[in-house]
Amino acid sequence: MQLPINPPVEPMLAKSVPELPADAGMTYEPKWDGYRCIVFRDGDEVELASRGGKTLTRYFPEVIAEARRQLPPRSAIDGELIVIRRDGAGGGPRLDFELLGQRIHPAASRINLLAEQTPASFVAFDLLALGDELLVDQPFTRRRALLTEALAGVRPPMHVTPTTTDLDTARRWFDLFEGAGLDGVIAKPADLPYAPGKRLMFKVKHARTADVVVAGFRWHKSGPIVGSLLLGLYDDAGTLHHVGVSASFSAARRAELLDELAPYRAAAGHPWVHGDHSSGQRIPGGPSRWSGAKNLEWEPVRPELVAEVGYDAMEGDRFRHTAQFVRWRPDRDPRSCRYDQLDRPVRFDVEQVLAGDPSPRE
Repeated sequence: MQLPINPPVEPMLAKSVPELPADAGMTYEPKWDGYRCIVFRDGDEVELASRGGKTLTRYFPEVIAEARRQLPPRSAIDGELIVIRRDGAGGGPRLDFELLGQRIHPAASRINLLAEQTPASFVAFDLLALGDELLVDQPFTRRRALLTEALAGVRPPMHVTPTTTDLDTARRWFDLFEGAGLDGVIAKPADLPYAPGKRLMFKVKHARTADVVVAGFRWHKSGPIVGSLLLGLYDDAGTLHHVGVSASFSAARRAELLDELAPYRAAAGHPWVHGDHSSGQRIPGGPSRWSGAKNLEWEPVRPELVAEVGYDAMEGDRFRHTAQFVRWRPDRDPRSCRYDQLDRPVRFDVEQVLAGDPSPRE
């Protein structure tokens, strides 16, 4: 490629803050829950570059085709790859990170099939280069104006993210758009240059806690210490489902956890050891689209320990991301750790978000 900026380029990042900054001139936009991606186009040559410098190009042939069809002939555009679920599950069109994850597959035949069955969309939110002009040193307000002008004619599955400079609107977006599968809200100062790899933007994400059953663990790759705790919740029928993991611990804490779990290690009568994926019960140890050849073996723990964990959102009936261990809850009955304690967002149509329509439909 012969662009003013060429891959690999680390995308500019955001730092977490507890609430939206209210500085004058701040621009707010939805935080999309997908794969961060910078699209480089130089004529027919298109590269999809992920955060970390890895290429996503081979996995999304339909996005490559749309980039050639709709994006400026010579450009570098920062954005997000997303998959929208439109089958009615969950109440209407919404982002589906799980379906997006399935798009990363080694077999070309499978990639082509999924490109038809679960096509991805691209949401643009920053412009690094246009034609022969490098824009990274320009203020965000100018980059945004040029992006809006350059992509004024794009149609789905290519989009330009909506923005607002009104703080009250941004707060309303934070509450409403979660129901469409979005992650939160991003805030960008007006004079912000594009600084690859630097955390100069701000993000506010949804944060919640839940009481969960610790029903197993996995070993850490470095040795005989705990790698992750396996977390469970009971449904209305009394079935314990695997809902995610908690894994962010220091080495010393991992060793302590092994001692704390030792009295409870037993497989006899364990609901997951004798569980069945085909029955609809979520149990650990099944095939993972994320792990490839990773060892998915796990050690059962009697479902008698309760932990409070922090989480941001649910993806169906599991935690969307790794949960953060907060504390043990010896005062809680494991059977009280049910799905009905979870805060469920109001359902919202992601296509309204993409259209810049913040009003929920009846």
